[in-house]
Amino acid sequence: MVRKITAVIIVVFIIGLLVLGWVSKSEKMPTQNVQVQPTNVAVMTVEKQLIKLTNVLPGRVSAFQQSQIRPQVDGIITKRLFVEGGSVEKGQQLYQIDDARYKAALASANANLQSAKSNIKSLQSRVDRYKELVNIQAVSKQEYEDIVSERDRAQAAIAVAQAAVDVAKVNLEYTKVYAPISGEIGRSLVTEGGLVTANQTNPLAIITLLDPVYVDMQQSGAEVVKLKMKMAEEEIVAVEILVGDNDEILYPHTGELKFSEVTIDEGTGSITLRAVVPNPNGILLPGLFVRSLLNLGEVDGLIIPQRAAIRT
Repeated sequence: MVRKITAVIIVVFIIGLLVLGWVSKSEKMPTQNVQVQPTNVAVMTVEKQLIKLTNVLPGRVSAFQQSQIRPQVDGIITKRLFVEGGSVEKGQQLYQIDDARYKAALASANANLQSAKSNIKSLQSRVDRYKELVNIQAVSKQEYEDIVSERDRAQAAIAVAQAAVDVAKVNLEYTKVYAPISGEIGRSLVTEGGLVTANQTNPLAIITLLDPVYVDMQQSGAEVVKLKMKMAEEEIVAVEILVGDNDEILYPHTGELKFSEVTIDEGTGSITLRAVVPNPNGILLPGLFVRSLLNLGEVDGLIIPQRAAIRT
């Protein structure tokens, strides 16, 4: 037992000598300097400059003018006189409705008018003759008044016949369907040979004026106060349009804010703004969703990258 303890003490003593020797050797070795690499940082000079204030709003294109063509008389369409998808001018004839019975109605009305006019001539002669006879008491005053009344009824019949002629002329003219406005016309919703009725629900075609167009936008009620103040000061609020799938295309023509609704929607708290935008090439089509940039003027300020600002 004593021998084992003595052996352990000797081993521990030897290990201690080895450790002391390694420590003393390491203290004599020269120390190496470790150089720390500097951290790269981005630096920019901030200067005051004019900053354009803009407000981006979702918008939808709507037609400046649009007319739904409907017939005003009954009949069969005999001709279509326009090219679908083309341009039409105000007053241009678009359709022809069968006018045979309307021509006959006009001829009948003219005949009735001539008959009424011929009757008034004989009655007027009798009135003139009875007037002389009543002065010499050759006829009674009652007979004179009766013939005068008959003449007045004949004159009223002429007025009625003339009104019938006017109505027949109007109906005959309505067999020619004209364009009420200039613009682009879509496809025809009725073919030749189709029966149409006066003031029917379905239109024959639709004409849309595409230059200029409206862009309707939604703005919060709080922000619209600033816009109304600018408009009250007769300042023009320019509107730029962004189109494309990711709003990456800037439309080349700048519009102008013209109108804001007079009430705020209680459900959404927003109000409708309307801008008029030139559209000479017909690129903006009614129903198209766009993004609208409202230019609210310029101010002096400092611009820094967004990632350099921390908001808490």
